Amino acid sequence: MNNDLFEQIEMLRRKMISVGMSNGFTSKETIILSEKLDYLINLQLRLQGKMSA
Repeated sequence: MNNDLFEQIEMLRRKMISVGMSNGFTSKETIILSEKLDYLINLQLRLQGKMSA
């Protein structure tokens, strides 16, 4: 697993939760962070699939 990618995911996850707690989980900023997080998680899953194949 790419540790740098994992660290990016964790950092973004924490930021999204923090922004969600202060601005609301349906705020535009929280949604944008959530979409970025989804992208990174999907990238991680694709990379894991290639590594295990």
